Amino acid sequence: MAASGYSDLREKLKSMTPHRDEYKNKYVDGTSNGSGKGGKRKYRESDDDDCEHSDDSSELREQEADRVKSSILQKNIFTPEECARIEEKIDEVVTSGEAGLYREHTVDRAPLRNKYFFGEGYTYGAQLEKRGPGQERLYRKGEVDEIPSWVHELVIKRLVSSGVIPEGFVNSAVINDYQPGGCIVSHVDPLHIFARPIVSVSFFSDSALCFGCRFQFKPIRVSEPVFVLPVRRGSVTVLSGYAADDITHCIRPQDIKERRAVIILRKTRPDAPRLDSALSSSPAERPAPLKAKRSHRKADPDAAHRPRVLEMDKEENRHPSISRQRRHSISSENYWNRGQDYDKHRESSGRKVKMRRH
Repeated sequence: MAASGYSDLREKLKSMTPHRDEYKNKYVDGTSNGSGKGGKRKYRESDDDDCEHSDDSSELREQEADRVKSSILQKNIFTPEECARIEEKIDEVVTSGEAGLYREHTVDRAPLRNKYFFGEGYTYGAQLEKRGPGQERLYRKGEVDEIPSWVHELVIKRLVSSGVIPEGFVNSAVINDYQPGGCIVSHVDPLHIFARPIVSVSFFSDSALCFGCRFQFKPIRVSEPVFVLPVRRGSVTVLSGYAADDITHCIRPQDIKERRAVIILRKTRPDAPRLDSALSSSPAERPAPLKAKRSHRKADPDAAHRPRVLEMDKEENRHPSISRQRRHSISSENYWNRGQDYDKHRESSGRKVKMRRH
């Protein structure tokens, strides 16, 4: 080294890469070419600034979580014996669907998750002719099967007698049947389709409902939730206010470790839009039975932790991410402003946030 004029290898390396110190100093000082203007800060001056920002972000998330919790009602109403009886009925629905005994729009299949619409069904996601918020439409009357009598007798009557919902509130019942690793992406139940509250009852196993997540795909990934609500077998969850309208909710793949089913009970709005009659068959005509189809893959105990891309969700990959700093102000991703008059925010909207709705 003495021959080269350097007594320390670090000095030699430093002399060979002088641009590194120049680059770093330029951005630490916030200057460029000595002008003192136009430079972007690439390095934090101290850890104190980062801690202060983190504290602010955590406080905002806690405030939003409190707003979510304050607009959720949860009750344990159904006993294990009642759950077992209802679960037998859900199995009968699945069997009838596989046998093609339901009308065409009653059954909606997706990998690791099947939907069964009763009373009212609607288009969403990839089924929409025009993508975007507010494009969901109810099917014409009679295009999905009526709500089964056992749902009225075993579920709805119990909720009415417990004071959860008023008599005659429910005219739409959806059964979501999840296999391990199944999920449903972040969404808000369409405001122009459904009145509030949104009522759901869980069966077969425990799970969780997450609020304020962002989904990414290829492979599927889910951001940290603002709030995680445990949902137990037999529990009733009622969403209204902020939790129903102003923040998205979802079910993550990692939260479905065993088969789980949920019955969602809602009331459609009197002015909810329906598909054009020209696009639908006559309600008097009962479509031919569906050809039974299902995935024959056996449920894998580790499937809940394996990333999956659902066909129904592929279009979601086109949506850009929202920065965390803005999440508290627009995390609802609600297309409509909540005003005193529902008709007003159907005519004009101050919030232009794109939404996924299911």
